[in-house]
Amino acid sequence: MEEVDNILIHALKQVGTEVSEETGSIKQFTSELIVEAVVRCIRVIDPGLGSALPTFLPPGMSARFRVGMSLAQACQDIGYKGEIGYQTFLYSNEPEIRSLLMFLVEKLPRESAEASDQPTGKSVVLQKAIAAAIRAQLAVPWLPPNCRLPLHGETQSPGAQHNFHVQPLSLPHCTKGPGKKQLKGGQGSLIYMLEDYQRDVLPPVTAQPSHQASVVASILEQHTAELSAAQEWDNEWNTQGLLSRLTPQEYRSRKLARLRKRIEEQLRSAALPCPESAFGGPRSASDLSELLQAFRGSAPSDHILTKGTHFTHTQKFTFTQVRTAPRAQHKHAAPPILSGHQSESDMQLRQQEEQASLQQQFQQLSALPCLLSCVHGGCVWVQVLDELKQRELGNSEKEEKMQVKKKTIDLLPDADDNLPKLQAVVEASAKRVVHLASQWEKHRAPLIDEHRRLKEICSNQDLESSRKLSEIKSLHDKIRVSTEEAKKKEEIYKQLVTELENLPQDVSRSAYTQRILEIVSNIKKQKEEITKILSDTKELQKEINSLTGKLDRTFAVTDELVFKDAKKDESVRKSYKYLAALHENCNQLIQTIEDTGTILREIRDLEEQIETENSSKTVANLERILDDYKAIRQENSALAAKVREG
Repeated sequence: MEEVDNILIHALKQVGTEVSEETGSIKQFTSELIVEAVVRCIRVIDPGLGSALPTFLPPGMSARFRVGMSLAQACQDIGYKGEIGYQTFLYSNEPEIRSLLMFLVEKLPRESAEASDQPTGKSVVLQKAIAAAIRAQLAVPWLPPNCRLPLHGETQSPGAQHNFHVQPLSLPHCTKGPGKKQLKGGQGSLIYMLEDYQRDVLPPVTAQPSHQASVVASILEQHTAELSAAQEWDNEWNTQGLLSRLTPQEYRSRKLARLRKRIEEQLRSAALPCPESAFGGPRSASDLSELLQAFRGSAPSDHILTKGTHFTHTQKFTFTQVRTAPRAQHKHAAPPILSGHQSESDMQLRQQEEQASLQQQFQQLSALPCLLSCVHGGCVWVQVLDELKQRELGNSEKEEKMQVKKKTIDLLPDADDNLPKLQAVVEASAKRVVHLASQWEKHRAPLIDEHRRLKEICSNQDLESSRKLSEIKSLHDKIRVSTEEAKKKEEIYKQLVTELENLPQDVSRSAYTQRILEIVSNIKKQKEEITKILSDTKELQKEINSLTGKLDRTFAVTDELVFKDAKKDESVRKSYKYLAALHENCNQLIQTIEDTGTILREIRDLEEQIETENSSKTVANLERILDDYKAIRQENSALAAKVREG
């Protein structure tokens, strides 16, 4: 029982029971220690049930009985089936207490289950330390501010509270050396300038927010954004990137190219003049157009020179003449219809005004931001390239038609002679086409077969590639799961190493291992001895049964033979009487031996019961019961006296 008691004491220490180092067995447990151990175990098993139970015995006897009954009821509620009552805790019995503590220790949650539910690693140790500090602070009784001592003021004074305010941060991202060597020209210089800015000008992260209280919130927000971006990239790569059969760099570059192309198309469509605007209609209300209009500044759209086709320029020139006539009438009081006999001074004045307006437009265009000029120039360049390609295609088609018409015109003067030649050429071409068709049919069949074969091979390759792609995805999933498991195991390993370092180093693991091996060997020897004793008992029982049967058969045969001769001879008759008496005496002797064995077994049982009663401290418990009875009578008499006095 010594090993069992050591295991129980170790488990009770882990749940928070204050067991002294001198206590080495359950026999040395006092009533107060038993109550504390049982309550600590119940609080771990069922916190809601154990929170209402005290960990100590009150001084009054009636309160002690109530606590004992509450503990007995709580043990029955969690599933204890043995006999239990208030006497189990107040008048402890070693076997009953051992069985109760063994049940409670077995009901405790396993460390493996707790480890699977909680995060592992160094964070667990930190969380345990934080929880211990919070529990220690919660255990301190609350006091009003006027009654607090300086120590209480440190632990119970409210700290500084701030709102969760986030500000954007600029974090330096370093670039490796080989990557910088590959960049050429302006990109390399730009990277070096950026590094110089980050090293010399960029303030630290803690100095970038306007308020010091926003540093932690901003760092947490930045870290969360980076984590979410990385997670989104992983999800996108696992769902769409693998299906594209590209490397991550190629997939990123293709995605970036698509995005740039889309932006160029949007900018190009936004930069083109709307047909309705030429006729004075409403403008487009798209966001991008509004953004470009904001980039252009406060200048009206009529003063901005844009690239357009010949048709748009014609429309603009036609309708602007109609719109500029009232404007000129409003400014210079000119007549609404311009006459052909206008003087040269009026023409010079108009030219000067037009030159001034063009100069103003030039100044406004030169004042536009650099971004607008780049965007507008790029859009115009793309538009010009498209028009050039379209015109080149149209020119090539027109050249082919022109060549055909030229050859036809050359043949027209000598039509009579050229018609038979053309007919002969056509017939030869027809024969050649027929010959080529027959040759094509000869080559077509194997080519079709080859096409079908290659198509089947391609389909098989597609199926094989899709199968391999599914295998790759499953392997990626397995790799991710294995990586997560490896991380968890690494964190568990670090946690166990940390806990091992925190454990006392004076305990030798080899001693425990040696002790466990000795216990196992002793159990094995005891099992072998029990098996040997059982086999010997079976052999003895078989031998006794065989001898008893042999004795009965021998007596029956001897009795029959002697009885036959006893009828004729008197001496044989006396022998028969002696034989019957001998048989009866032997039976009595055997019965006496069996009764003796039964009595010896009863004696051993009684001795074990006596030892059990001695271990249960019956006499000491009776004395304690008498003392408690006297204390209760004194309490009752004191209460009765108070009642009479009242």
